[in-house]
Amino acid sequence: MAIEGTVSKYKLKSWLSWSWTYVCFIWFGMVLIMIYVLWSPLKLQETLIFEWWYFRKYGTSFIEQVSVSHLRPLLGGVESSSATGLFTSINGETELRPSVSECKVWRNPLNLFRGAEYNRYTWVTGKEPLTYYDMNLSAQDHQTFFTGDTPQLRPEDAVMQKAWRERNPQARIRAAYQALEMNQDCAAAYVLLAEEEATTITEAERLFRKALSIGKSGLYSAQRHRNRNINLLVYIKRRLAMCARKLGRVKEAVKMMRDLMKEFPLLGMLNIHENLLEALLELQAYADVQAVLAKYDDISLPKSATICYTSALLKARAVSDKFSPEAASRRGLSSAEMNAVEAIHRAVEFNPHVPKYLLEMKSLILPPEHILKRGDSEAVAYAFFHLQHWKRAEGALNLLHCTWEGTFRLIPYPLEKGHLFYPYPGCTETADRELLPSFHEVSVYPKKELPFFILFTAGLCSFTAMLAMLTHQFPELMGVFAKAFFSTLFAPLGFFADKMESFMPSSFWHQLTRI
Repeated sequence: MAIEGTVSKYKLKSWLSWSWTYVCFIWFGMVLIMIYVLWSPLKLQETLIFEWWYFRKYGTSFIEQVSVSHLRPLLGGVESSSATGLFTSINGETELRPSVSECKVWRNPLNLFRGAEYNRYTWVTGKEPLTYYDMNLSAQDHQTFFTGDTPQLRPEDAVMQKAWRERNPQARIRAAYQALEMNQDCAAAYVLLAEEEATTITEAERLFRKALSIGKSGLYSAQRHRNRNINLLVYIKRRLAMCARKLGRVKEAVKMMRDLMKEFPLLGMLNIHENLLEALLELQAYADVQAVLAKYDDISLPKSATICYTSALLKARAVSDKFSPEAASRRGLSSAEMNAVEAIHRAVEFNPHVPKYLLEMKSLILPPEHILKRGDSEAVAYAFFHLQHWKRAEGALNLLHCTWEGTFRLIPYPLEKGHLFYPYPGCTETADRELLPSFHEVSVYPKKELPFFILFTAGLCSFTAMLAMLTHQFPELMGVFAKAFFSTLFAPLGFFADKMESFMPSSFWHQLTRI
């Protein structure tokens, strides 16, 4: 009986040892099954076996292509975009788009006043709302806009050109007064004082009116300075309209903006229509807003968050007061609701950072003087002035909350590929960090997460490949490691078998082996 028990124990241990061979076969079979299942979705037919053929046909390595398309986004990299590319327009037609400057920075059409607004924030909080990079861009704008390419500058203009470049605000103000000492009719000096020394909007308006009277009298005084004087006049009128808007004289501000756009139609690059849209929304003149959008929301014109989200607001306002997610899921979306949802998806694709500010999921800060279209800086600037208009439209924020995240299911993966617009620029995060203050957490373009099955398969294949490579390079060392690993793995099972043998009679194991 003792011999039979020993033989039974030996057979059982042998069976457990050989069972690992079957487990390995099962593991290998699972890998083959997964490769078969993912053959079509992951295009595994273009594997390393066809690397040379793939390179000859497409001019690039398959491994390089996979790395750029799939691994770099996971590691925080961006996909390089070509100078020209295909994009899908709103009407669904595919067109060839010219090269797009990815990091072109634009002047914020609704930028605040430094002395009356930005400096007040600094006095209260002790934080600087503007970065040096942002202020340096403004200095360059002022030099180009107010002095132009005139070969010979007047003494006061030379002083003002230096004043814009001063980093210290007090030095800029002293330079403006120095220019006024040289010439009391230096309109640019009054502009600087209105922007930076005036501590209230009323005082800034007074200084701008004085600059306006000087600018009008000197407009036709010298033909060689005509362009410079026109630029200065347009700037002053625009800031006066913004002063009227901030002081509650909204209808007066709307009239000034309309007259300015009619008088200088070629200065559309200043985006005065965005100031007009915000003022019209304050008046709740939605028909006039729609008329402005019909003129500027054109496929040939550059888009902005103000254009896209204002269009979405108007369409959402028509249905949002009666919109219910539960009712819509039961009966489906009506044509008007579908138009509103599509408009929201279009706006979110253009700038995906805006909804978190409108829904107050992120705190707002003072907008910078320059913005990057489709970036976080543009989202801050838009939401700072337009959040009140979304709150005024009953149910509009609720409709936005229910639908905005669905945008990312419509855009093909990777998300840098566009659907209605050109591909999302990959440099926006870096540029926004230069434009926005350090205490603000820059919003990053949301990335689509990979499904768990894809991650598991990738990990399984990578682990199997690593084991195969190590076994090929170090067979003896890997054999020792495998024996140690398996002995440790099966130690609890051997301990359990010994305990069971001590409790069970030897005849039981004999009968079990016979079965």
